[in-house]
Amino acid sequence: MTIETVISAADEKQEVPGLSALTHSWLGAIGEDPEREGLIKTPHRVAKAWGFLTAGYQKTLHEAVGDAVFAADGSEMVIVKDIEFYSMCEHHMLPFYGRAHIAYIPDGQILGLSKFARIVDLYSRRLQVQERITTQVADAVQELLAPKGVAVVMEGVHLCMAMRGVQKQNSSTSTSAMRGLFKSDPRTRAEFMSAVQTTLRSR
Repeated sequence: MTIETVISAADEKQEVPGLSALTHSWLGAIGEDPEREGLIKTPHRVAKAWGFLTAGYQKTLHEAVGDAVFAADGSEMVIVKDIEFYSMCEHHMLPFYGRAHIAYIPDGQILGLSKFARIVDLYSRRLQVQERITTQVADAVQELLAPKGVAVVMEGVHLCMAMRGVQKQNSSTSTSAMRGLFKSDPRTRAEFMSAVQTTLRSR
């Protein structure tokens, strides 16, 4: 077996089954020639790309986080800001992207910082709406840590608004989900929002 065969087999496993043939038909449906030089490999590239873009369907929350939950003292607010996310709108299958900001107040357990990015990726790499991702991330942190409170704010730019429809290139969408003290205590919520406000304004 040659190295080229090994690489080809590895690439094939990354493709979404059946999507290459569908993409070939799709190209013809929009008036393109799927057999022209520039498009011959496009169906396979698309099938591989969508394998990556929808990888969130292939993992559970606990698989994404692993053993990164640790016992710890203290109950001060932890904030992880500016987590980039990329997702696909379930209504038009066009991209939306932006940043997530997550805070929690520990109650005996903490989470490895890189795992917050893993959680965001888990839910954003699916066909989604921003409102749902925001809620899913908050619920995931709540499930993993049972903290005293969780807060999530996400800001996104949606290409389904920018490149079609109303075509508003400078619009953005902010969503939030509050749990525990962030929902019941205005001062705790205000502290979090103050901490991320500069980031929100810098877009």
